[in-house]
Amino acid sequence: MPTCPRCHQAVDSQAITCPYCRTALKAYGHPGIPLYRAVEDEYLCQTCTYDEDNTCNFPQRPYAKECTLYHNRLHPPERLRYRLSWQATLRGWLQRHTGLLIVLGLLGVSLIVAMANR
Repeated sequence: MPTCPRCHQAVDSQAITCPYCRTALKAYGHPGIPLYRAVEDEYLCQTCTYDEDNTCNFPQRPYAKECTLYHNRLHPPERLRYRLSWQATLRGWLQRHTGLLIVLGLLGVSLIVAMANR
């Protein structure tokens, strides 16, 4: 369970504001937008990936104490790996190789006809 950055009380992960000190915990009143805060006298931009590669367009840059897009450059993003089911893999392979399957089917039928006419 997360804690409030001001009063350090435990709060619900979906809470928009701290029920104890009314500090905003989520940006724009939306539970899906996290609000990152700097600690003490530091600025978020010092450790942000977007500031490092110069793609940040936040108006308070480089002195932002709060930000919704912050991503710590010391923690690289996780690579999401996913696997398709064998049915989906087979379906995709069949769709990509339809022409080959038609040619092999015609070749098989012609071999069967040729063997039957001997």
